[in-house]
Amino acid sequence: MLLVNPHASSVTARTQVVIQKALAADHDVTLAETHRRGHASRLAHGAVADGCDVVAVLGGDGTLNEAVNGLAASDVALAPLPGGSTNVFARTIGLPDDPVEAAAMLLETLAAGHIKRVGLGQVNGRYFLFHTGVGYDAAVVQQVERRAGLKRYANHALFAYAAVDTWMRHYDRSRPRFTVYHADGEAVTGQFAICLNTNPYTYLGSRPFNVMPDTTLDVPLSLVTMRSLRASRLLRTAASALGYGPPVTAHRHVHSRADVTSAVVASDTPFPYQLDGDYLGETTRLEFHHAANALALALPVDY
Repeated sequence: MLLVNPHASSVTARTQVVIQKALAADHDVTLAETHRRGHASRLAHGAVADGCDVVAVLGGDGTLNEAVNGLAASDVALAPLPGGSTNVFARTIGLPDDPVEAAAMLLETLAAGHIKRVGLGQVNGRYFLFHTGVGYDAAVVQQVERRAGLKRYANHALFAYAAVDTWMRHYDRSRPRFTVYHADGEAVTGQFAICLNTNPYTYLGSRPFNVMPDTTLDVPLSLVTMRSLRASRLLRTAASALGYGPPVTAHRHVHSRADVTSAVVASDTPFPYQLDGDYLGETTRLEFHHAANALALALPVDY
């Protein structure tokens, strides 16, 4: 199945046709387009029921996340094709940002049978590929989604604007927003947390935001909590993630844990969260788990 989000930032009718023809030269291909939020999950679940071998997803990270939640725990492989504005996961596994070039690599991958089972993160029963953001960054994503029509034309500038606007006007920085409870009993209060299944956290243009570089698809989750959002600390942390200064985890206001198999984030008052770049609203409790070998993934031959 070639599953396409026709509204994704870098998906055009021509790109879709070129990729479909390329894949159909050597494979039986069924085309399916998403039309609403959550549709990709149902289409992917249908592909499992229909006996498909691979679901190639041409769309952004949000579409990938939905597809994963239809494919997890099955033998049907996910094959990402970058069609969004940032394409964090596709780039993380070594795919080029051009979807036609990525499709050519996918054909090599399928010819070589380079499909591997990898781990996923899971929060409140929903799977995620690369991260869940809690607190501040989820509030930023919310502001970006309110201006979704601009993402195609001003993606990184829009995120930068939303980050500043959210910090100044749309997020309460006066107090801790939640507590992270680790399995060994350690509790950490914070205003911003990221649970990572891979690294980097995201990209700014061609530059990765490296938060926990040792976090890969072959190991459990990592959890990073920022206790403070003071401007100077936030800027120093962002600089570290971009490769300037000490590692992110070296900052005193940053708490980090690797090899996390379970954790809980909770508060008496609601806090925002997002999965793989999609804002999911507010909650008072998130339960994280690592799901080992949950997904069959088509990986570039040299990954």
